Amino acid sequence: MNDPARQGHHLPAETVRLPARGFAIDRRKAAVAGLACWAGFALVAWLLAGGHAAGFDRAGLVLARSGEELALAGPPLLREIVRDVTALGGVFLRNLFAVAAIVALAFLRLRREAVLLAMTVVAGWLVNTGAKHLVGRERPEIVPRLMEAGGQSFPSGHSFNAAVVYIAIALAFAALSRRHAVRYTVVGAAMVVSAMVAWSRVMLGVHFPTDAIAGWLGGAGWAFLAAALLYRPARAAADSEAVERLAPAPRQPSGSQGMPGKATENRSRARGS
Repeated sequence: MNDPARQGHHLPAETVRLPARGFAIDRRKAAVAGLACWAGFALVAWLLAGGHAAGFDRAGLVLARSGEELALAGPPLLREIVRDVTALGGVFLRNLFAVAAIVALAFLRLRREAVLLAMTVVAGWLVNTGAKHLVGRERPEIVPRLMEAGGQSFPSGHSFNAAVVYIAIALAFAALSRRHAVRYTVVGAAMVVSAMVAWSRVMLGVHFPTDAIAGWLGGAGWAFLAAALLYRPARAAADSEAVERLAPAPRQPSGSQGMPGKATENRSRARGS
């Protein structure tokens, strides 16, 4: 079989076109989803404050345990899998993924999405820290813990921050597509992964189920609310001179002068709700 490269033939280059600013997420839908999640968070907090969650918490903690020592049921591999899943919500990995996503968005010249993601993650960490100090719940002692964990228990920091980071990343990269099916799939996958992180904290015995549920609801709620509330500040920051120096906007190709509608269309999508 002949090699085209040796014969002097060149394969045609492929061109990948990305939106100049990305397609804006529907802020109304994001706000509704965020408020719904925070309503669930408030319900869990009310049940906890009223002493109505003790039975549920105990049942959830012993659900995956067996024997008199309440060891984790299943093969040793299960424990390693649960620890690997919970590591996705740890400080190192989740922040590594967040920084990598921000850098990738900057390289793609999606400055608005990069700034919005950074603001969402930082503000989410502050919200979770404030909630922990406000409640001050101790960690469970019902089953043996399968790993060390310190600090307050409600809400679960792994659950909250994993939901914030992964759902915010999904919302940022969902802006690359105008198709709703693609957007819902990307965001839905992030919600599933972060929910797995939340439940892994219960399986490890370091959080009550209500800690994990409230943490996930609060984190998901903040990720969606931030997409609505921080959109305008993020856009203003993305258009600032400082960000322009760090990630210059892409120049229009010379051949695009004959198609003035393209640039206008991209700008109108970037301003869309």
